[in-house]
Parts: sequence; C-alpha cells; structure tokens
Amino acid sequence: MTSQVSSPAEQADGAVVGEQRKPAGTKDVRRLDRVIIRFAGDSGDGMQLTGDRFTSETASFGNDLSTLPNFPAEIRAPAGTLPGVSSFQLHFADHDILTPGDAPNVLVAMNPAALKANVGDLPRGAEIILNTDEFTKRAMQKVGYATSPLEDGSLDGYSLHPVPLTTLTVEALKDFDLTRKEAERSKNMFALGLLSWMYHRPTEGTERFLRSKFAKKPDIAEANIAAFRAGWNFGETTEDFAVSYEVAPAAQAFPVGTYRNISGNLALSYGLIAASRQADLPLFLGSYPITPASDILHELSKHKNFGVRTFQAEDEIAGIGAALGAAFGGSLAVTTTSGPGVALKSETIGLAVSLELPLLIVDIQRGGPSTGLPTKTEQADLLQAMYGRNGEAPVPVVAPRTPADCFDAALEAARIALTYRTPVFLLSDGYLANGSEPWRIPEPDELPDLQVQFAQGPNHTLEDGSEAFWPYKRDPRTLARPWAVPGTPGLEHRIGGIEKQDGTGNISYDPANHDFMVRIRQAKVDGIDVPDLTVDDQDGARTLVLGWGSTYGPITAAVRRIRKEGGRIAQAHLRHLNPFPRNLDAVLKAYDKVVVPEMNLGQLATLIRAKYLVDARPYNQVNGMPFKAEQLAHALKEAIDD
Repeated sequence: MTSQVSSPAEQADGAVVGEQRKPAGTKDVRRLDRVIIRFAGDSGDGMQLTGDRFTSETASFGNDLSTLPNFPAEIRAPAGTLPGVSSFQLHFADHDILTPGDAPNVLVAMNPAALKANVGDLPRGAEIILNTDEFTKRAMQKVGYATSPLEDGSLDGYSLHPVPLTTLTVEALKDFDLTRKEAERSKNMFALGLLSWMYHRPTEGTERFLRSKFAKKPDIAEANIAAFRAGWNFGETTEDFAVSYEVAPAAQAFPVGTYRNISGNLALSYGLIAASRQADLPLFLGSYPITPASDILHELSKHKNFGVRTFQAEDEIAGIGAALGAAFGGSLAVTTTSGPGVALKSETIGLAVSLELPLLIVDIQRGGPSTGLPTKTEQADLLQAMYGRNGEAPVPVVAPRTPADCFDAALEAARIALTYRTPVFLLSDGYLANGSEPWRIPEPDELPDLQVQFAQGPNHTLEDGSEAFWPYKRDPRTLARPWAVPGTPGLEHRIGGIEKQDGTGNISYDPANHDFMVRIRQAKVDGIDVPDLTVDDQDGARTLVLGWGSTYGPITAAVRRIRKEGGRIAQAHLRHLNPFPRNLDAVLKAYDKVVVPEMNLGQLATLIRAKYLVDARPYNQVNGMPFKAEQLAHALKEAIDD
C-alpha cells in the first residue's frame, strides 16, 4: 500500500506456516501469512495473463499484494530458450507488504527453460510444479541440461510436483472441436485452476473474464473455462497435492474505502484524467508508442467521454510538438515516452521552457543506453530529466514511489505545471508501470482544486496611459506568465524559441535581458512550493537511507528487517527531485551517514553531493531488475556498522 504507518514488520521472504486444520473434506488446509508465487514459461505460454488473473482474484479476496511481471523484449522470443522465458511473480499476504518478494515459495515452470532460468532464485524447500510433458530430450538439451533434472537429484531439496499439464489439458478438452495445438494453448488456464485450488482463490471472476475476453469466440471461452475447472478439480482429487493453503484477507492493512488492484501505468492514466477534470481543461496526449509507456496511450484512448484526445504521432518529435501546441491552445497537455524518446523530445522541451507553457512529460524509465533493455527497469534518466537540454532550461521533476502512487504523482505534476506555467517531468519506471498493488479509490472531494484562470484582457498600463497585454508579465508569487488562449480578442502575442523580452514578449537579443530571463526561469522553478521531506526517524539512528521513485518498497522492507533485528536506521524518500524540499539540507546534516540506493550508477547521490556537500554513499544496481529487500538490508547493515 502507499501508506505504511504503524504496520507489522515485513517478514523475511518465504511463507510463514501457521496452524493446520482438517476441513470437511479429506485434505489438510494450512494457514499462511504470506506467499510468493512465480509463473514461468515461454513468452507465448500466457504467463502474464495467468499471473494477472491470479492477481485479480487475490485482490478481490482482500489480500495485500505486489507483483513483478518480467518478459522478453521480443514480440515472440525463441521458444524453449532462456532469453525467451516470461515470468510473473506475485506476493500476497494477510498484512501490508511492500515488494513482490525476494524469493518465490512456489514456481510453476512450463518447460525446461523456465525451470533453469528461475530455479536459482528458489529457497530450499520451495514447491516446484513442473509441466513434465515439455521435458523432452531436445527441449532439455536446448537449455544445457545434460541429464533430466527430474531424475538426476538436482531438485531433491525442493518439494517437487511433476504434472503432465499439456496432456491433462488436452484430455479435459477432448469433447471440444479443437485441434491438439489449439487445446494445448489452454494449459496456462489448467495451471491457473490448480493454483486457485491450492490457495483458495475465487474463481467466478476468472470465468467472467474469459467469457468477456472471448465473447466473439464462445467455443474458445468455454474451452478455457473447462481447462480452468479441470485444473481446480485436479488439485482437489490428486494425491500429489495433499495440502492446500489459506492466506486471510489483509483487513487491518487497509484504511476504510473501496479498493481495486491497479498497475502503475493505469493509475497514472487515471491520475491524468482526474487532473484534467479538476482543472476543467480538456486532456490532450501526443505520443509515439514505446515500451513501457504505450499502455498509457492505450488506456487514455478509451476515455473520449471525459474529454480526452489522444494523438498517436509518426515519431517522438511530432508527439511532443502536438502536445505543446495543445498546451498553447488551452489544454492540459501530456506526452508519454521512455528514455530514448526523451532524447528526441529534448529540443521541444526546451521550447516549452522558453514559452513557459504547462506540459507534462511522462518518462517511464527503462534500461539503457540507446535501445538498451526495453522490458526491464532502471532509474537512469534522472540527470537527463534535470539537464538533458541545450542552454539553461530548468524543469521540475516529480517521481512516484509505488504503482498506486502514480495516481497522486500525476495530480501533483499537473498542479505544478498549471500553477507555474512550466513543463514538468514525471519519472516513473518499468517496475512501477507494470507492477500492481491495491489502490483505494479516492472520493472526488479529496482531489485537489486545479482550476486555472486564463488571461481575459489587458494586464499592463503603458506610459501613455493606454492598456496592453504583456504575455510575459509575471505573477509576483509564482513568477508564472499569463496563459492566453489563441483567438481571445486583444491578447495576440508572439511565440517561438528565440529569446523574449521580459514583459512584452518581443524578440530580444539584449545580453542583459537574456541574463534576466534565464535567471527568472530558474527562480520560478526554485520557488515552486513543495512539501517538506518527511523522515521516518528512529531514536538514536545515525544513518539515513535516502531514496526516490520505485526503490521505496525494497528500501522500506529492508528498513523494517533491520529494525526488527534491533538495528537503528532512519528513512526518507523524495518525491520532488527538482526543486528539492527546502528542509533537505537540514535533514541530511542531521545524520552521520547517508546511503542512497538507486537503480543507476549514483545519479541522485551525485546531485546530493554537489548541492549539499554531504558525503552521500551510493549503493547501485543496474541489472534491469528491482532491488531485493534482503540485499538492501545487508548493505544498510554494513553502512550502519562501518
């Protein structure tokens, strides 16, 4: 959840076993407080769909949860190979949790490649459900198995469940008019049914989903439902699964309200729509598809009824150019992209700085440089967002910390853009974009008022007493210039990238005026009103861990572990990266040591060192995956003891 106040400490990874009881049937039910499941198979095996459905039913049941989808960049990666493995990890619990978990308790492996790619992450004693039909000699040799792991003893340390998923699925669908290949495609639904039985997940929602998804192909819908039910019945009747598990709803983890499961990109999309409604402005998105930001374009295109206009441009430059034009025309304008697209948009971002128009630049960060790792996560665009433009072109930067927090971060970015007439960077990343968690749907009266006043007439009296409109006459508090909608009589003014004269907006090459305009644009950003940084301070702590963005979950989980073991550490997490909160200097200098974990090579740490002359110690990872809580806990313990 986005709020973690006075919650129980997150346990070490791995489910904690509680009491056992005997149900009315013949099988034991074991109570657990948390479980981490990973579905893994070829990128065509439907692992993302399987994980998403299990997640949706888990959310409807009332557990807290966190997910980690992980898939290849190729549309159809080579079947049966290690680079082609797609996985979906889900951590759910009866208390509040923060991460998708370090190590799965259960691995569902659809083929040898899925097993080999993931078995190294499993703790001893974990359960492995293998699709034995795929463990042919050729398939095993393709991934480097000289002997079968089902027979060579390499899996003796795990609780192994060999299940012929493909054969059982085909048998369950023998009465349907399907080819064998078509029937085999439903094996992921068989696996989902089996896991739904094991963990007492609701089933009605999945059946409704399948009927809706395949509404135009009812035979395929019923076949998938039959496979799903066959998997559930297999768990109920087979002797290989003697125990099922219960994870109670996380009733105490959630404040009262209406909840739904939400991904970061979906939350961000809803936040943009809410911002446009609160500002009473039409929402315009100018975008070019790019992983992992494309989902925002897809989602916003569904909401024309809320006054949303989406434009899929021919390239990144056209996308932001159209968005900036929409901002000039009086819309809440947005452009979405990832790191490579930011590079292409940089000149137009500089133009938006010069024109001083509100524009949201949503950067869903991914692994780089260049095309890099399109489906993996990173936090390496911070310095690009801060300085990646020619000239002095300051832009505010806001970063959400969890998938659900993307909603609030979108509203905050819109507030800054509209109030201060400036482009604003919203820095999410692939981990937040694709991950999901429960989100409390806010009431309308909880949302901020973002209404703006457009210029209506002259705002300046000339020496001769006549009145004129000066497009660069500033609000004394915010330093924002007036926003004049084109076509408003008497408010005609010049726009363009060449430097403007203060006040009049006329073209100016005067050195003193340029110096003034550069400094006033910087002062406007420096003067943005942002909340003070909140510190979770433990009495006696001399070490502060400072994070930003999606590292919030792993850092907070690591801090809980350290405190549970008796260690003392303070934690603070930045949402506003430009400008920094005004109390950040005092916070940093209140501690002997400052550790900054980042999924880059130390970009925030570099900014902190330069601005505050504090020996911020970076702890960095750039492998395309989020931090693990245990990994961070170990590093932070070393920092405390150093």
